[in-house]
Amino acid sequence: MSPLQNYSLAVPQDARRRLALGWLWLCVLALLGAGVFSLLLVVSRTPVISEMIPWIGFFHSALVVHVDLSVLVWSLAFGGILWSLNQRPGQSWLAWTALLLASLGALVIIVSPFVHDAQPLMSNYIPVLQHPLFFTGLLLFGLGFALLVLNSMIFMAPVGPWMSARGALRFGLNTAAISAAVALLCFGWSYAQMPDYLLGQSFFELLFWGGGHVLQFTYTLLMLVCWLWLAHAAGLHLPLTPRVVLVILFVGVACVFVSPLIYLAYPITTLEHVELFTWLMRWGGSLATLPLALAVIAALLRYGGHTPEEALARSALQCSVFLFGIGGLIGFLISGSNVTIPAHYHGSIVGVTLAMMGVCYLLLPRLGYPLRETKMAIWQPVVYAGGQLLHVAGLVWSGGYGVQRKVAGAQQGLDSIERVLGMGLMGLGGLISSIGGLLFLIIVLRALTRTQDAAQNAEAGQ
Repeated sequence: MSPLQNYSLAVPQDARRRLALGWLWLCVLALLGAGVFSLLLVVSRTPVISEMIPWIGFFHSALVVHVDLSVLVWSLAFGGILWSLNQRPGQSWLAWTALLLASLGALVIIVSPFVHDAQPLMSNYIPVLQHPLFFTGLLLFGLGFALLVLNSMIFMAPVGPWMSARGALRFGLNTAAISAAVALLCFGWSYAQMPDYLLGQSFFELLFWGGGHVLQFTYTLLMLVCWLWLAHAAGLHLPLTPRVVLVILFVGVACVFVSPLIYLAYPITTLEHVELFTWLMRWGGSLATLPLALAVIAALLRYGGHTPEEALARSALQCSVFLFGIGGLIGFLISGSNVTIPAHYHGSIVGVTLAMMGVCYLLLPRLGYPLRETKMAIWQPVVYAGGQLLHVAGLVWSGGYGVQRKVAGAQQGLDSIERVLGMGLMGLGGLISSIGGLLFLIIVLRALTRTQDAAQNAEAGQ
C-alpha cells in the first residue's frame, strides 16, 4: 500500500489509548442497552405478536431510549474513541471527566424508562422522557460530550503534511470535532430564542431541530473517516488523491457553517427555519458523501480482498456504503408523516453504524485485544445490513400504504393485507438485524476479555 493511501491512525501507548478503551466500553454499553430496547420495539409493532403484549404502552418509552442510545450515545462515544487517538499528548483530566460524565449520563438514561410516570415525547433527533431522572441523564451526557469536544479542540492534533492520506484523515477528525462544536452552539442558540409559551413536544422539537441536523453532519464526517480507514485496511486503492479527499471533507464541514446563517436569517419558530435545515441536510449531505462513495464503489469493484483483515474491512465497508446509499435515496421519496421517514433514517444511520463497527474491529487488536472470531466478524456486517434492508423495505412498503410513524399496536391501522405484510417484513428484518447487533456485541466482548498477552501465551502453547 502506497503511503499516499495510508488512511489510518497509529494507536499511542499512553493515556490516549486508555481513554479510547474507556469510550469503547461506553459504545458497548450503549449498544447493549439499545439492543434490549430494540427487541421490545420490534415485537410491539409486529402483527399478531403485538396484540399479546400487555405492556404495549411501553412502546414509546422504549423507542425514546433506543434512539438515544443507538444513535446519540453510540455515535458520539465512537467519536470519543477517534478523537482520543487523534489528540496531542497532554493533560488528560478534562478528557477523563468527559468520559465519566457521559458514562454516568448513559446509565441514568437506561434506567429512566422504568420509573413511574415517565412520559415520552417523540421529538426528532433527541426524543425525551418527561421525567427529572431522564433529564438528569441527558444533561450529564450532554456535559460530558461538551467537555469531550472542548478537549478535542484544545488538544487537536496538527494535520501534518496536507497532501498525505494520514493528514487528510486527521483533517476529517478535526472537522468532525468542529461540527460537534457548532451543534452545541445551535442547541444553545435555539434555547436562547425559545418563546416562553412553547411547552412539551413543540418545545423539544424546536430545541433539537437545528443542532440535531448539524449532529447528522458530525456523524457523516466520522463515517467518511471510517470509510477511508476501512478502504486502507481492505487493500483498496481509491481513485482519489488525498488533496481531493481534503476537498470532500471541507465541503462537509462548510455545510455546517451555513447553520448560523439560518439562525440569523429566520427565528426558530418560522417555517423557513425548519425547511432550510431540512434542505441543508438533504443536499449538503449528498455533496459531502456522494464523491467518496462513488470512489469507494469503484475501488471495491477492482479488488476482492485476500487476507482475513482485508475481507473483514471490505465486508463492513461495502455494507455501510450500500445501507447509507439506500437511506439517502429513500430520503428523496418522503411525502407526509409515515413510516417512510424511519426507513430513510434507519438506512442512513445504520450505514454510519456499520462503518464504525468495522473500524472497531480494526482497532481492537491494536488496542491489545485481538479478535477471537474473525470469520464471524466478516459475516456480522452482512447479517446486520441484510436485516436492516428487510426492515427498511417493510417500512417503505407500509409507508406507501399510509402506515403512520411512532405508533404501535392497533394504532398502526393494519386493516389490509398489504399493510400487514409490510409491517411483518419490517418485524422479520428487525429481528435479523437484532441478531446482527448481538453478534457484534459477542465479538467485541469476547475480544475485550482476552488481552494481547493471553493471546500470545495461547499461541505459544499450541
